[in-house]
Amino acid sequence: MSNGQNPYGTAGGGYTVQFGGEYARPAAASPNGPAGDTVLASAPGDVIKDTTTAAFAADVIRESRQQPVLVDFWAPWCGPCKQLTPALEKAVRAAGGKVKLVKMNIDEHPSIAGQLGIQSIPAVIAFKDGQPVDGFMGAIPESQITEFLKRVIGKGAGAEIADALAAATEARAAGDVQTAADIYSALLEQAPDNADAAAGLADLLFETGDEETAGAVLDRVPEDKQDAPAVAAVRAKMKLAEEAAALGNPAELEARLARDPKDHQARFDLAAIRNAQGNRTEAADHLLAIIKADRNWRDDAARQQLLKFFDAWGMTDEATLASRRKLSSILFS
Repeated sequence: MSNGQNPYGTAGGGYTVQFGGEYARPAAASPNGPAGDTVLASAPGDVIKDTTTAAFAADVIRESRQQPVLVDFWAPWCGPCKQLTPALEKAVRAAGGKVKLVKMNIDEHPSIAGQLGIQSIPAVIAFKDGQPVDGFMGAIPESQITEFLKRVIGKGAGAEIADALAAATEARAAGDVQTAADIYSALLEQAPDNADAAAGLADLLFETGDEETAGAVLDRVPEDKQDAPAVAAVRAKMKLAEEAAALGNPAELEARLARDPKDHQARFDLAAIRNAQGNRTEAADHLLAIIKADRNWRDDAARQQLLKFFDAWGMTDEATLASRRKLSSILFS
């Protein structure tokens, strides 16, 4: 919010929680790169370069073992790509070699983007130690790009907030929901525009059945951060849970599968229910089984649903990373 006001209320007035598919391309493509003129040529030792499918392993996987590497998936026809790229390049150069940027034209090299389940561009994914660890989609403001780089590099002014968010995550994992909620609430008092804290609190509220307040917390996130990955993930999770609630009794679906393992609709519906129950691995495995048996079932519905799960879980979730690897094995083996 431009006026600097706390959208969660003034001190003492914030939330106190007590617990008991495919790329859409225009008809004609611009001959220019994402910066609006020509694609930036990479100089020796430069922190920014273009890559290809063949060079991806060396430019990204291997290089990310030395320092973080950002992969910018773009296309010449993509207007938001032209908006994002200059700001992204500026931020990467300002990082002084602590992070590298690799750009991949998905028109010329679509397979990597497909493997990672990217459905819209611009999309930026950060790799560390050969694995995707974070990312965002869309042309975000420079301030968010800077925050993203600080998070990826692991240093900077946001270290205290990052430590607090990590502490909240640990408390929640240990079953101490109240402590996690207190940390998120305290963070929102100090940094009311912190999307990760808002998403964390909203997710806790949603998990305890307070959907209305969870939605209110998300609605108070500043407009320019409504598309933040953590916020989008909670919204996607809430939507998937709503859809799963209308699917019926999971025991009946299990019985249908026992009678006919090729009953893809029963398996598809059961995947949605298991996801709503928090059993991400089983949910993904049901969809992967459909993809392996019949990729074209209901116009690729199983893969599309799995990508929705990835959006809801987040790019760095263990279930997302493991399921992406399984999906890649099925699609590209």
